[in-house]
Amino acid sequence: MTRRIPDSDSKPWYRHFWPWFLMALPAAVVVAGLSTAYIAHEHADDLVVDEYYKDGLAINVQLAKKQRAAQLGLSAQLHFDGDAVTVTLTGSPSDSELRLLLSHPVEADRDFTVPLVRTASGMYRGSVAHAVAPHWHWTLQGLRSDDWRLDGVVQTGDFNRVPTG
Repeated sequence: MTRRIPDSDSKPWYRHFWPWFLMALPAAVVVAGLSTAYIAHEHADDLVVDEYYKDGLAINVQLAKKQRAAQLGLSAQLHFDGDAVTVTLTGSPSDSELRLLLSHPVEADRDFTVPLVRTASGMYRGSVAHAVAPHWHWTLQGLRSDDWRLDGVVQTGDFNRVPTG
């Protein structure tokens, strides 16, 4: 008498649960790794300058411009009101137009320049095309290359507050 073993595994392998479960785990890791690589590439922080050597050589020019601003007794205050920026420049400026560079602290592709026009003695105004927030860096300078330069950081108090209530 021969004993017959029941054929419980008569289904092909791809119709069973466990092979698919065991293949799904490494597949999920591959998808997560590719997603992470994409996010890291697309949203990379611009903390390191590509041309650091040229920037290092140009630091002396920047320092000379800052010293020139100190000799002229220049200082600036920025005030943002919606899509406009007003700069109050104290000292002895003789420029009818200035250039304001607004730099995002981390993402270099969000930097932009605002041309400023004198509206009154020591007052300059320009139109801001993009949103600016506190902690952005600003650089104010004249239009001539051998001119002066002022640097600073946008503060919370530089914005008009809309009353709530």
